[in-house]
Amino acid sequence: MTDGTRHERTLVLLRHAKAEQPTPGRPDIERPLAARGRADAAAAGAWLARHGLLPDVVLCSAAVRTRQTWHDVQLGMTGSPPEDGPAGPAPAVRYEPDAYEAHPEDLLRLIRQVPPTAATVLLIAHNPGISLLSALLDPPRADPEGLRTSGFVVHRTAAPWAALNHAATRIEKRHTARG
Repeated sequence: MTDGTRHERTLVLLRHAKAEQPTPGRPDIERPLAARGRADAAAAGAWLARHGLLPDVVLCSAAVRTRQTWHDVQLGMTGSPPEDGPAGPAPAVRYEPDAYEAHPEDLLRLIRQVPPTAATVLLIAHNPGISLLSALLDPPRADPEGLRTSGFVVHRTAAPWAALNHAATRIEKRHTARG
C-alpha cells in the first residue's frame, strides 16, 4: 500500500481477464472467466506487486468475470512462488453494480467517491467504458485500440480523487498480463 498523504495519486485501470463465450440463457453479467483468464489475472496481480502498484482501494464491477479477475489478481499480488511479490495490507474493495456496462463518466463518478487518503486505486471494469475512460483522462497518450483483456493503463495525477476530471492525468505505463 502507499502513503495516502502524498500529493501524487495513481489510478490503475484494468480490463477484466478473458471470459468464457456467451451461453444461451445465461445473462452476460454471469459469464465467468475462461481458464486463460484465470492465469492472466494472476499474472496481472504479480505484475502489480513487482511494480509497487498495490491498491489502497479497489473498485470492481459486480459482474462475475470482474469479481473473479479481482480474486485472481489478489492471489497474484500475494507472491506466488515464481513472482515473490510483496502483499501489504488488504485494500478496501467495493463491488460496484454501476461499473457494469458503464460509460466513462459513470466510472469517473465512482472514482471521485474514493476517500482522499487513498493513494492508489485499481478500477476493474469492461470495454468500451474502461478504455474510453483512459482516453478521457489523457487524450494525447491514449491507445486508440483500447485495452485488451487483462490490459492495464497506469495513470498518475496530482488532482484529488473528488476533483478528477477530463485530461487530468498522465499515462505512465501500459501492460497486458499473460499467464
